[in-house]
Amino acid sequence: MTIEGLTPMTKIELVIPSAEVDAVTALMRSVGATGYTALGGVSGVGHHGAHGGRMLFNDRDALTLLITVVPPERAETLVAGLRPVLAGGSGVMFVTDAAVSRPDYFR
Repeated sequence: MTIEGLTPMTKIELVIPSAEVDAVTALMRSVGATGYTALGGVSGVGHHGAHGGRMLFNDRDALTLLITVVPPERAETLVAGLRPVLAGGSGVMFVTDAAVSRPDYFR
């Protein structure tokens, strides 16, 4: 889908243990992601069973949803770097085409 005035980008969403957020966001920045959105206390059911939202005494055991948008030419490098993080434990990654109205924010 192409909408006039929007620039194609790649959106990468990750649901990961909160303990891994610092390492993952550092990786995102190292490949040129200019920012991300982090939503803590994510809950759901997946391959590793049910996960509650925010933990009462230990926030690091909760899950976090990270969302970033990068130019398509940077997406492959970022995905390759993220795969080992996901291979080591629980987590999921979604990669989708996106379009943005302010491409200079993402370059």
